[in-house]
Amino acid sequence: MSSSLAEDLGRAAAEAPDLVFLRTHEGDVTYAAMADLVSGYQRALRRLGVQAGDTVALMMANSATQVAVWFALNALRAIHAPLNTALPDESLRSAVRVAEATLVVADVEHLAKARRVAHDRAVAVGSLQSPPGPITDDDRLAAGDSDDLEVATLLFTSGTTGRSKACALSHRYLLRQGQLHAKYLGLTDRDVLYCPFPLFHIDAATLTVAAALSVRATAALGERFSASRFWREVRDVGATVFNFMGATLTILWKQDPRPDDSDHSVRLAWGVPMPPWQAGFEKRFGVRLFQVYGSTDAGVCVYDPVDTPAKPGAAGRVIDEFEVTIAPFGPGSADHGAVGEILVRGREPGLTMNGYFGMPEATADTIVDGWVHTGDLGSLDSDGFLTFHGRLSDSIRRRGENISAREVEELVESHPHVLEAAAIGVPSELTEEDVMVFVVPRAGVDLSLSELHRHCLSHGARFMSPRYFALVPRLPKTPTEKVEKFRLKEQGIQAAQLDTHA
Repeated sequence: MSSSLAEDLGRAAAEAPDLVFLRTHEGDVTYAAMADLVSGYQRALRRLGVQAGDTVALMMANSATQVAVWFALNALRAIHAPLNTALPDESLRSAVRVAEATLVVADVEHLAKARRVAHDRAVAVGSLQSPPGPITDDDRLAAGDSDDLEVATLLFTSGTTGRSKACALSHRYLLRQGQLHAKYLGLTDRDVLYCPFPLFHIDAATLTVAAALSVRATAALGERFSASRFWREVRDVGATVFNFMGATLTILWKQDPRPDDSDHSVRLAWGVPMPPWQAGFEKRFGVRLFQVYGSTDAGVCVYDPVDTPAKPGAAGRVIDEFEVTIAPFGPGSADHGAVGEILVRGREPGLTMNGYFGMPEATADTIVDGWVHTGDLGSLDSDGFLTFHGRLSDSIRRRGENISAREVEELVESHPHVLEAAAIGVPSELTEEDVMVFVVPRAGVDLSLSELHRHCLSHGARFMSPRYFALVPRLPKTPTEKVEKFRLKEQGIQAAQLDTHA
């Protein structure tokens, strides 16, 4: 069995050299061609001094080049840290600092931003060119000893109660999550997996690229999700499988029906959440929808069964390689059907994250006796079907992004006329949530909510900017000065004085 993605790519290049591994807007790349690209970048990175255990951050759009650099780092046993390029400079500086990155590799589109963030540690990916060819013994020696439980990748996920954290994912995690995804969706080497989401998400990285590699299939990476281009891209790449998350299904469903809605090669789509009009979507577009449950921290541990009926309302059934239990709010264990916190543990090492990189206290709070505390509410039935009941954490789920409420509050509070702010998630007509913020202005100032909205757009990522704004004289608090957000949720959007979508 391979011990890393790079090693498995080498096997694939030998077994199926002419099969297409990656399909992007740049064209097709076979398994053999990708192996050659990886070897070139591996030598180039080594010449820059990258060694096993070093962290190299990436600021790049979806491309075969990004995948090649990722796999080159994987081969060197260095740590790969793809960054969310939509974040503002200060958030990226924080990510580079948390990851302890010695180098930031950027494409042309993101090079200027990378230089602002990392200064002389930023390098253009174009400068890493190296003639392709076989890897030498010196290259293998530079990669260090092989341990599949070592950290291979850092994926940043929004903190449920604070700042974003870097999930430390092992070589085994990346391999096995890809293999299990292929197993439980019934993927084969004839499949083309289309994903329009960025490679700094688990959906594109592990559940598309690594899953395709595991069965010698094709990973087709879009540049970004676009409702107007989606079905055309699906047809153009010959997709048989695609991934949805957040509001993507809703947006596609709300497009005007067309005669060619079912004119494609897709046989299944997987993701979360499952809409109430699932049957209508499947009939209109000719695609079976499958729900999964998981996270970067805990891995994907629950799948709708492919060969037997799904349970309506459930997120799927716990797969054999994982244990899932429900932690009650009081003493004792949760009975079947009782709601509590979802805890996840792998039945083999490395199926969940190693921890939060450089954050031992946060890791100890989240992983207890091998169980990952997800911060999600759920219930289990006697057949192993999990039903998701929402989030315990102070996090907002908007269009596939987990947004830290605290980061939104800090963004709003960075305006000089704002005293304090509290952010919550409110129901969205596109499923999941929209961001709403309650704002207490500084005394004696005239705060314009429209101007505050512009401030958020110019100082933060667009997906973090609130949709709804409400001015309030004070925030409801406990005696210990903690904001009682449940009281704000009770007010909801009815309290909003500005809807930026109106």
